[in-house]
Amino acid sequence: MVKIVSWNVNGIRACERKGLFDFIKNQDADIYCLQEIKIHKDDITEQFKEFAEYFSYWNSAEKKGYSGVAIYSSLRPINSIKGIGNKDFDSEGRVLTLEFEDFYIVNVYFPNSQRGLMRLDFRLEFNSVFLSFIQNLRKKKNVIICGDFNVAHQEIDLKNPKSNKHNPGFTIEERNWFTHLLSRDYIDTFRYLHPEKIQYTWWSYMFHAREKNIGWRLDYFIMNKELTDKLDSAIILDKVLGSDHCPIQISLKT
Repeated sequence: MVKIVSWNVNGIRACERKGLFDFIKNQDADIYCLQEIKIHKDDITEQFKEFAEYFSYWNSAEKKGYSGVAIYSSLRPINSIKGIGNKDFDSEGRVLTLEFEDFYIVNVYFPNSQRGLMRLDFRLEFNSVFLSFIQNLRKKKNVIICGDFNVAHQEIDLKNPKSNKHNPGFTIEERNWFTHLLSRDYIDTFRYLHPEKIQYTWWSYMFHAREKNIGWRLDYFIMNKELTDKLDSAIILDKVLGSDHCPIQISLKT
C-alpha cells in the first residue's frame, strides 16, 4: 500500500510550531505534498533536517513569504519537474511533479481568484495551461494530482452555496472547469468513494467557522480513471489542526 498525504499548511513555519512534524511522524505516509509553504529551502529550520529518511523537493515562489509547494517522499523518484512551463505562473511556485515508476504525482496550489474576482482571468488561464501539462504527462503514465484547488466543485462541497455563488472559489467559471477536468477521464477520489458525504477541508479563521463547521472542500486528490482499481481509500483528516486547511489522504494498492 502507498499512502499519500496532501496539506495546505498556510506557512510551513507557522504549521511547524503547531505540530506539523509530529503529524508527519505519526501519520507514517510514503509521500507528503505540502502547499502554500511560504518559504525558501535555504530558510528552513534545523527540524527539517531530522527527516533525512525522506527525499525532499521544493518549488518556492520568487516572492518571499508567498505561495510555494514542497514534497517529502520516502520513495525515491525517477525525476522531478518544477512548474508547468509558463514563466508567469512558474514564478509563483505553484506546481511540483515527481515521477515514479508507475505514476506521476503532481502537487499543485491553484491561484485564488481573490476578492472582486480580480484574478479570475489569471486563474482560468492557469487552469488551461495546467490541464495541457497533465495531459502531456498522462501520455507517458498514470497521473495523480493533489493539492489546494481553491474551488468547491458542487453545492455539497461548501456549507453555504447559495450565498457564495459569485464569490471566489465558487464561480460558475471555476466550477465548470473542474467539471471539464473530470470529463477528461479523471476522478475526484473522495467523491468517487463517498458520493453523498459532507466533509470540508478549509474553514475561515473568522467567526469560529471551524468550531461551527462552516467550511469548504477545496483540497482534492484527482487521478485518471485507469487508476481507479488501485484506489483503496480517500479520507479527510479534519481533526488535524495546524492550518486553516486540514490534510487529506489516499491509499493505493500496490
